[in-house]
Amino acid sequence: MKWVSKDIETYLTAKEYVDTAVVPLYCVSFGNDMKQSASSAEFITLLTSYLERQFTGRLLLLPPFTYLKNERPEETFLEVKKWEENIVKNEFKHIFYITSESDWKLYEKDLSGSLIWIPSLPLEHLNDQQKISMIESQVKQLLSLFTQKWYEKE
Repeated sequence: MKWVSKDIETYLTAKEYVDTAVVPLYCVSFGNDMKQSASSAEFITLLTSYLERQFTGRLLLLPPFTYLKNERPEETFLEVKKWEENIVKNEFKHIFYITSESDWKLYEKDLSGSLIWIPSLPLEHLNDQQKISMIESQVKQLLSLFTQKWYEKE
């Protein structure tokens, strides 16, 4: 389910079945890194959208947690922890953070949820069919990771 009113309405009537929250992590950078920042966000957006389609009824795709590259990492991490506390309070058993930023690996052990770091694949020179094929391949790899994490906690 996506963070749109129609899906949230469905979620509210069937929330006992939706036990997983997915939080995309977007880093926004200006200047020389701006294009890479946009490319990473595009990749994570496509990836999480396809993932949501695979697990509709089991997970809720939250809006992306977006932060500036030049912010202090500790402050950004504390903000993510606030999100995490609220997600847990709202009875989600599983939280997955999905990012292309390797810096998050430093904080992985301090997160209650599972961090999935996937290096961004450049999509700008691919046609739509090639993009879909590449994203579907990535999602297939994530499917087993998700099911593994679900069974570990049950």
